[in-house]
Amino acid sequence: MVEHPSSIDEDTGFVLDGDQGPAILTVTEISALMKRTVEEEFGRVRVQGEISGFKRAASGHLYFKLKDDKAVLDGICWRGTAERLGVSPEDGMEVVVAGRLTTYPARSNYQIVVDSLAIAGEGALLKLLEDRRKKVAAEGLFDLEAKKDLPFLPDVIGVVTSETGAVFHDILHRLDDRFPRHVLLWPVTVQGERAAAEITAAIEGFNRLTGKSSVPRPDVLIVARGGGSLEDLMAFNEESVVRAAAASKIPLISAIGHETDSTLIDFAADQRAPTPTAAAEMAVPVRADLLALVEDDGARLVGAVNRRLKDGRVRLDGMARGLPDLGRLVEGFVQRLDDWTERLGNAVRIGMRDRRAELAGLAGAIPRPDRHIAHARSLLKSEVRALKAAGNTILDEHRRALNQAAALLQSTSYERVLERGFVLVSDDAKRPVVAAAGLTSGMGVTMRFHDGEAGATVNTIRSRGRDNSGNGGGKKPGKKPKKNSPDDLQGTLL
Repeated sequence: MVEHPSSIDEDTGFVLDGDQGPAILTVTEISALMKRTVEEEFGRVRVQGEISGFKRAASGHLYFKLKDDKAVLDGICWRGTAERLGVSPEDGMEVVVAGRLTTYPARSNYQIVVDSLAIAGEGALLKLLEDRRKKVAAEGLFDLEAKKDLPFLPDVIGVVTSETGAVFHDILHRLDDRFPRHVLLWPVTVQGERAAAEITAAIEGFNRLTGKSSVPRPDVLIVARGGGSLEDLMAFNEESVVRAAAASKIPLISAIGHETDSTLIDFAADQRAPTPTAAAEMAVPVRADLLALVEDDGARLVGAVNRRLKDGRVRLDGMARGLPDLGRLVEGFVQRLDDWTERLGNAVRIGMRDRRAELAGLAGAIPRPDRHIAHARSLLKSEVRALKAAGNTILDEHRRALNQAAALLQSTSYERVLERGFVLVSDDAKRPVVAAAGLTSGMGVTMRFHDGEAGATVNTIRSRGRDNSGNGGGKKPGKKPKKNSPDDLQGTLL
């Protein structure tokens, strides 16, 4: 660390060491000297300017620049401080920051480490809110057509507020007074850097509930917070909160601050309540009033029914007095009925007599069925006889044809040929041998006669033009085989 210089030469401006000569400093030493000088000279300051180049690092620290029309000052806000600011910085925002001045030797610049941040005057904050309101309004988030009606008597009410404040207890107390309902609390931070994100997550989380799990889906939502300054209520002016409220499928009541307070979520909500207590009153009716109304309506209904019955009875009695005597009214009809009954009986008897005579005449013209039956029976017998005769004739003709075919088949059968002295020769596979060429010397064959079979072995084969005997002999020169010799055709079997 560099010690304080003993003096500065007024003529040259050099820093002098103890020997009154110019001191030679390193870059690090001069940077440390500047840092100490700035921090000791200025200490803690308040600076007003417009934010530009704002960014949030992955570590959570905030980096930005404060500028006016002539100069720029670097600013930094550490993560722990940023979470307690209460205002979410953004480019173009006119703010007043408080902190200490220091330097950043690595870049040879000076900066302010911010401890607190506030909008530069209520007018600037209101202008910021107005600009934001116009932006989201242009997107249709405040349209009245998109507002949803509140349920008359919700079973489950979801509340988004702080669990430590008095707001939640006020809502519960008011609900118990009017009409006790099942209440779900989603605790959130209602002020500070994290407030907007938590409120947004709560609204979206309630909407993601399906009611199929152990946690029921609310029928209506209440987003509430107690009173405070405009800066305290800034979380409810953030775009993320406004968009979540407008997109909520569950009807939403906003109850932020007091009656005179106004936030952007009030415009996006389906209903706006001046206070959290008023939100509870909007959510449910008064149970006692409903019971009284039901009892009153029931009494009125019973009275109306009784009056209707009484009026109907009076009208009925009046109409009954105007009716003629029933006995006299039906006397003529009874007499007429008796007359018609008598006439009808006579007409039926006469009609039956006429129909009976007509039927007798028609029956005489119908021939007797037994005659038709006898004639049909005679025709049937004649047909049966003719059918039998024709059948016998056909059978005789077929029998003669069959006998002729049998005689022809019998005459051409190989068995008849065997009876004339011929033999049927077959090999071991029971296949007929039809030529001598199919035989070989030493081959076993079966000879079938007309009265039985005999086995044999081929010894010598003589056929036309060759000798296949087992001893290798052939035909002698000059000898001609006998023409059509039986041995030449069948060979010799021993």
